[in-house]
Amino acid sequence: MVTRRQALATFGAIGVGLAFAGTRTSFAAEPAKEFRIGWQKNGVLALAKSTGALEKRLADRGISVTWSEFTSGPPLLEALGAGALDFGTAGDVPPLFAQAANANMVYVAASLGTSVGSAILVKKDAPIQTLADLKGKILAFKRGSSAHNFVVKALRKAGLTLDDVTAVDLSPPDAAAAFATGKIDAWAIWDPYFAVAQKDPSTRILVTTEGIVDSWGFYLANGDFAKANPHIVADVVDELTKTGKWSQAHLDETIKALSDITGVPLDIEKIALTREGSDLGQLFPIDDKALTYQQSLADEFFNLKIIPRQLSIKDIVWTPPSA
Repeated sequence: MVTRRQALATFGAIGVGLAFAGTRTSFAAEPAKEFRIGWQKNGVLALAKSTGALEKRLADRGISVTWSEFTSGPPLLEALGAGALDFGTAGDVPPLFAQAANANMVYVAASLGTSVGSAILVKKDAPIQTLADLKGKILAFKRGSSAHNFVVKALRKAGLTLDDVTAVDLSPPDAAAAFATGKIDAWAIWDPYFAVAQKDPSTRILVTTEGIVDSWGFYLANGDFAKANPHIVADVVDELTKTGKWSQAHLDETIKALSDITGVPLDIEKIALTREGSDLGQLFPIDDKALTYQQSLADEFFNLKIIPRQLSIKDIVWTPPSA
């Protein structure tokens, strides 16, 4: 069970790490010669890695691109905030935990994905038939990830809270193993891990995010890097937008490219990318809709004592260069 004491201890540890890392990080002296990206096995960043789109876009600036893979948003944003990365993407919740831990980062763009790209999974023969049946059961999700928000709202729909389940904080690979061996009763997870599990005939979808929570994602940059290199960030966001739009017009090529770069089987990648409402091209600036959504979520998580302090999202929204 993830307790408030554990959460605060984690924030404290991350905060110390960020403060220490911050003393070693400086972008003010010279223009960047390297662009460091954190990516996961999904989305437009994975496609851009496959096609080399960002390498081509930044070549004229004399900038090399390096990539670091993560299994979820929380550790990615910890690295970003500490200055070990310059850019990355995550769901709606990881930026809240990172900002609460004083991460040095800014929001640079948003996306809104399919409403059925995440699910709570159970075993086919499990007695769990409704959300209410999760009471007293072991439910795994990555704390601080988008699945955290999904679980909170799904349980609320059934009149339950996190106190009514045994919540287990597991990374997607660890949760997949625990789910396969029956060590947990249910698992809240996103694509492509969701699609992988869905192909197993012993798996049953209890509920998807549809009608429960919107699937917002955010693109973020290290605060110092964005301040010192605004045109690089603007170029990257523009190129990712173009890459995403290309993906929708060339879906078969996109599926193959993502399968090749992520190692996710072709048939699994096809499931994830052909879900209703899937669109890698929906990158847009942090507008009023995105800001209102994220601020509301931050307020909710503070009121639920999931994050330890009140946040102001607008304070860390990046302003693109005028020219």
